[in-house]
Amino acid sequence: MRVAVGKLNRIEIDSARLWRDLDASARIGPGRAGGLSRLALSDDDKVMRDTFVSWCKEADLRVRVDAFGNIFARRAGLEESSPAILIGSHLDTQIAGGRYDGILGVLAGLEVIRTLNDHAVATRRPIEVVSWTNEEGVRFQPPMLGSGAFAGIYDPDWVHRQLDGGRATFAAELERIGYLGPDHLCPTQYDSYFELHIEQDDVLDAEGLHVGIVTGGFKSFGLELCVAGENAHSGPTPMRRRRNALVGASLLIARLNEIGWSHEPEGRTTCSRLTVEPNRYGIIPHLAELTVDLRHPDAATAAEMCSQFRDFLPLAALKANVEIAVAREWSFGDVAFDAKLINLVRSVASDLGVSHRHLMSAAGHDAYNISKVIPTVMLFTPCRDGVSHNEREHIEPAYTAPGVNVLLNAVLRRATA
Repeated sequence: MRVAVGKLNRIEIDSARLWRDLDASARIGPGRAGGLSRLALSDDDKVMRDTFVSWCKEADLRVRVDAFGNIFARRAGLEESSPAILIGSHLDTQIAGGRYDGILGVLAGLEVIRTLNDHAVATRRPIEVVSWTNEEGVRFQPPMLGSGAFAGIYDPDWVHRQLDGGRATFAAELERIGYLGPDHLCPTQYDSYFELHIEQDDVLDAEGLHVGIVTGGFKSFGLELCVAGENAHSGPTPMRRRRNALVGASLLIARLNEIGWSHEPEGRTTCSRLTVEPNRYGIIPHLAELTVDLRHPDAATAAEMCSQFRDFLPLAALKANVEIAVAREWSFGDVAFDAKLINLVRSVASDLGVSHRHLMSAAGHDAYNISKVIPTVMLFTPCRDGVSHNEREHIEPAYTAPGVNVLLNAVLRRATA
């Protein structure tokens, strides 16, 4: 027998239970230095997915999987036809990632459900926990692919055709691990989306605060570039005849770095991937492929940074005597999260006595995609020294649980309104 939520002023999660789940997750796809290396649609990802689904079923949730491998676990509401509250993040990691990036958000959503079950709380609206596919974008690009497909940003067939480095398609890998789902879920089925995430910066940690209420994100531009030159012997080939693809890529990387420094302190530029062929001693490389991104909280400035980089492509090609082409490009960020939900989270944090402040997010998150189709809010919890996308990533129950309690009570208020 469930009690009405009005009889409860506030409730709290079982922090020890949440940490047991996080520890169990950390044993699936462990990295070399205490973190995780659980790439999307890998064998380890399948094990984590299966584990998460089993936990959801133990909590009496109805599990559905869509055509992009996104997992939705539903707790029924008193008015089952009402649009549901959605809570989530992702379970895939970077190749040398931490234990909490994304994972905390999914398992915090499950802990919200378990806590409501513990207290026999009935909600008017259904509540669902979601784990989005391929947020990190390590195997398949662009990042946030599953949430982007759900939000209608990407064509489904195009998503299914995306290739990883081994030339396996997204659809084939979903099918291989058993998560090419039959269910079709639409954004119109949802009232709101809540995403809790570690901050991945050191603002909260440095200021001793428990919650960051995210107002929006940095505008980010990503490009994959192909630099084509010509093989030649590194000894006898005179400089004037060389078409060194690696030199062309190096010029691009140097210019990218200059643009980032010229827009300090808020501008960010990164070359995160560089591959070279044939990458052997004694041979001038004929091909270089690189992935870059440029970010700034002001969308116009981010666009100008990207324009400056693009304007340099012909000059770099001329200097290195190579051909440079943009093979793929994407952008995300430049979002403003829902004002009513931001006010709700701020009100709950104040009522619970949880320290908080507003923040911008410099990283990409599934919430960016979902905000385009569902009212969305993000909450940050502290991350020690801001270290993330690194196996040293660290959080602790004492300064994380208050943020999860804010999530719990904010979702509860929205689900019973």
